[in-house]
Amino acid sequence: MPAGRGNDQDVSLITRVPALAPFRIRSFRYQWPADLLASWAFEMEGVILGWFVLVETGSVLALAVFGSLQFLGTLISPAYGMVGDRIGYRNLLCLMRATYVAVALALMVLFLTGLAGPVPVFILATVIGLVRPSDITLRNLLVGETMPADYLMRAMAVSRTTADSARIVGALSGATLVAALGSGVAYVAVCAVYATSLVLTFGVGIKRVRLLGEAPAHGSPLQSLKEGFVYVWSTPVVRAVMLLAFLVNFAAYPLVGSLLAYVARDIYGLGQTGLGWLIASFAAGALLGSIAVSTHGARIRPARTMIACTLAWFSFNFAFSWVEQAHLGEAILFAAGLVQSFCMVPMAVILLRVTEPAFRGRVMGVRMLAVYGLPVGLLLSGPLVEHASFAITGSVYSLLGIGFTLLIAVRWRAQLWNASAPANER
Repeated sequence: MPAGRGNDQDVSLITRVPALAPFRIRSFRYQWPADLLASWAFEMEGVILGWFVLVETGSVLALAVFGSLQFLGTLISPAYGMVGDRIGYRNLLCLMRATYVAVALALMVLFLTGLAGPVPVFILATVIGLVRPSDITLRNLLVGETMPADYLMRAMAVSRTTADSARIVGALSGATLVAALGSGVAYVAVCAVYATSLVLTFGVGIKRVRLLGEAPAHGSPLQSLKEGFVYVWSTPVVRAVMLLAFLVNFAAYPLVGSLLAYVARDIYGLGQTGLGWLIASFAAGALLGSIAVSTHGARIRPARTMIACTLAWFSFNFAFSWVEQAHLGEAILFAAGLVQSFCMVPMAVILLRVTEPAFRGRVMGVRMLAVYGLPVGLLLSGPLVEHASFAITGSVYSLLGIGFTLLIAVRWRAQLWNASAPANER
């Protein structure tokens, strides 16, 4: 189908700039700002609540547990993909984002009334943790469903800029609002951002185009779920990508995620604003990487790029683990964020390209299970940091990551390194 047929007439800027080509699709013009605002709110919440937990409890273990609670939903993420296959991805995403608004309103009331404490914050973090992890899956599925094949790499890269830019704007704005006005007023802004995202999500395309040879969804939910797992295990390239996704979530993201609050306060001696700058440094590199992929993505071989940049990412994490100067740490985080985009964007593109359309929802749901590596990695890192040090913990995680990445690359070299493999099609 010709790109953009049935959509509004292209504006001249979109026509001239290749990286903006996905915006020729009307649905994407609604989805991108909706995803952007949701990601901004995620990051604002993360900074506000993460710092609150660390200050109130004084424990890096409590911080790690809090970070882990936000990923509980990874255990049921295949069910989200299955439900999305049945009721429509946009409809499910709207329900999820309505939940974000409700939880944010509850937290706003708690902070404004002075009733906020570790226990209610942990309870509400559990609620949101059952829903939020599948948000990125639904975004990717909507892009894969509405975007022509020749726009897919650019669209996925542009879509990822929502999360990357959010870590900059959300982290800095969240820290600034709390420092200047308090958590209650900051949560008024969070609620407004979530609500605007929900309204924009209603404008995303909902028509599910059934492709030739694609059967309608039948059978029980458990049967559909089983079929998704069987498909992943029986497709070598998909299995390899899933294992690599679990690895980076387990061994890479904890060091540049929730543990940054510990690094900022206990290693660099910084406050909440300093934490915001650490988060923003990684995000700025990730944003630059996503822009580079959106501009030059058609020239790269996805699987080879994914493997090489995963190794580079773990190497930067290793270096970051031993740095005790904030400015040098920020520079390394920027570099790590840059190569992270060249790892994660091709990973998503490979799954969308090689997976049969009828299984996309279930496969991307199983993909979200890989995110469960993050809370597992966080829970293990908390005691390690307390009993050893952040440097030792980061070194162990990074060296494990490098070793297992090489094992995956060698074991599935025909699917991941062969230039003629489907996963390396430009």
